[in-house]
Amino acid sequence: MKTLSIYLRGLETRAEWIIAAQACFMYNFPLVTLYSTLGGAAIAHGLNETEITHIITSKDLLQSRLKAILMDVPRLKHIIVVDKKPTSWLDLPRGIMVHNIAAVQELGSKPENSKSQPVPSDIAVIMYTSGSTGIPKGVMISHSNIIAGITGMAERIPNLNENDTYIGYLPLAHVLELSAELVCVSHGCRIGYSSPQTLADQSSKIKKGSKGDTSVLRPTLMAAVPEIMDRIYKNVMTKVEEMSSVQKTLFVLAYNYKMEQISKGYSTPLCDRLVFRKVRSLLGGNTRVLWSGGAPLSAATQRFMNICFCCPVGQGYGLTETCGAGTISELSDYSTGRVGAPLVCSEIMLKDWEEGGYFSTDKPNPRGEILIGGPNVTMGYYKNEQKNREDFFVDANGQRWFCTGDIGEFHHDGCLKIIDRKKDLVKLQAGEYVSLGKVEAVLKNCPLIDNICAYANSDESYVIGFVVPNQKQLTTLAEQKGIIGSLEELCNHAGMEKEVLHIITDAAVTGKLERFEIPKKICLSPEPWTPETGLVTDAFKLKRKELKTHYQDDIERMYGGK
Repeated sequence: MKTLSIYLRGLETRAEWIIAAQACFMYNFPLVTLYSTLGGAAIAHGLNETEITHIITSKDLLQSRLKAILMDVPRLKHIIVVDKKPTSWLDLPRGIMVHNIAAVQELGSKPENSKSQPVPSDIAVIMYTSGSTGIPKGVMISHSNIIAGITGMAERIPNLNENDTYIGYLPLAHVLELSAELVCVSHGCRIGYSSPQTLADQSSKIKKGSKGDTSVLRPTLMAAVPEIMDRIYKNVMTKVEEMSSVQKTLFVLAYNYKMEQISKGYSTPLCDRLVFRKVRSLLGGNTRVLWSGGAPLSAATQRFMNICFCCPVGQGYGLTETCGAGTISELSDYSTGRVGAPLVCSEIMLKDWEEGGYFSTDKPNPRGEILIGGPNVTMGYYKNEQKNREDFFVDANGQRWFCTGDIGEFHHDGCLKIIDRKKDLVKLQAGEYVSLGKVEAVLKNCPLIDNICAYANSDESYVIGFVVPNQKQLTTLAEQKGIIGSLEELCNHAGMEKEVLHIITDAAVTGKLERFEIPKKICLSPEPWTPETGLVTDAFKLKRKELKTHYQDDIERMYGGK
C-alpha cells in the first residue's frame, strides 16, 4: 500500500497539514497520522506496520524526532519538508531523498501527474490512537466514513458559513481537531492556526503586553478538550477570589442571575456587556459556539463557559473508531453532564453489562455499554484482526457497530449521559466496585487540584491518588499552615500531604462519593503532566499504565509496602 505520513507535533497544527491531507485525499494516498509524543519505538512501529514510503514533516521534527529512527524504517524513500527555506541534509541514511514542499507542489501541477480518484470504500486515513490504554492501534477510516462523520457533526451547528472563523490549535492527529477542521472546510469557514502556548494573551509564549492568537483572530468557532476549559475556569475563579468584596459580590450576583435566566431560556445582554465582556475577551470576544470533546466536561466548568463566555458549549461524544461522530448536544440545551442525542449518521444502543450492574431495563433510565452503529463506524484496526473481532461487528441488516467500552444512560428526551467506563472499574478487596474515572471527575472540581489520577489495587481495601496540585493554591495553603519551602519541598512535606488529603476528602463528600471511593492516601507531584512527559495523551487523557510505573514507589509506600 502506498502511504504517506504526517507528523503532528513537528508539523504542528498549521495550514500545510490540512492542505497536505486534502492533496492525499484527492490523489487517493492513504494518510497515516501518528503522535510524535508516542516516542521513537512506537513511531517506528506505526511507520513499519503501515509500510510508509513517504513522510511529510517539518525541519524541526525531522531533526528532533525522526532522524534517530530513520534507520529503523527500511521502506522509507522520500521526506517532504514543509518549511519554505531549502535546507541541505548530509547525514541521513542512504536512499532517502528530502524534498522541499514547493518543489513537490510544482511536480503536482504537471499534467502527467493526474489524480487517481478514490472510491468511497478506499482508506483515507490510518489514524493511530493516543495509546491511553496500551499500544497505539491504527484505525482505518474510509472516505465514506469521513463524509458521514462531518455531515452528522455539521448538522448540529446552525448557520455554518464563510463568515465563520475557526481557530485550530489542538493536535490534528486527534480525531476531534481533524473532524472540526473538515467540517469548517466543507462549509467554507476560515481557519486560523495557533498553539496552546500562544492561544491567549496570558499564554506562556506571549510576551507581556502582546496579544494572543484569539485576540488577533477573534474566532467565532472553537474546539477544546476539558483540560483546557478547566484551566480557564480555575484561572478566572482565582482572579475572582482576589477581587475586592464589592467586585466579587457583583460578579457572584451577575453569575447567579444569568444562571437563573439561562435555565428559563432568556438572554442577559446587559450582564454580558457590563460583567462578562472582559472574561469573554479571553477568547477574542466573538465566539458563538464552543465544542467540547475528548473527555467528559465537568458540570461546573460547562456552566461557567456558558455564562462567562456568553455562548453555548456543544458537548459531544465520539471516538476515533467512529470517525469522531456519535452525539453532540443541541446548542439550545443548557443542561450539564450530557453529550446530546445521536447524530444523523449514528445509531446508539445500550448493551447490558452484568459485572458492572448496568442494564438496559434499569429505571428510570436504561443503562449499559454504548454501542455505536452507522456509516461513520470505521473499517477497523489495521493488521489487528483479533481486536477487530472483539470491538466491531456487523448486524443482520448489514450495519457495522463498534463496542465503545463506555457506559451510558439514555434520558427521556433521547440524550445520552456517559456515566462510567469498563476499563476504569476496579474491584476492591471487600468486593466494592470503584469507577476511577468517576472519582477523578468529582475531585478535579476542587480548586486545589490541577490533575489527579485515582488508583486502586484489587488486593487492597482502599483507593489512593496521585495529585498535581495547583501551585498558587498550594502555596497559599502552606502559608496559612506556616509551612515554608519550594514547590517540590511542599509536595514532599508529610504535613502538606495531610492537609491536601483533608481538603480532597471534603470535596469528595460534597461530590457525593461513596466512602470506599474516597482516596485514603495521596502523593503530591510538583511536575505537571503534559504529553511530553508521556503520562497523558495529546488530548490530556491519563495514561494509567505509565502513571502506575512512574509512581510505583509511591504506590508501595501508600499501600504499606515501604
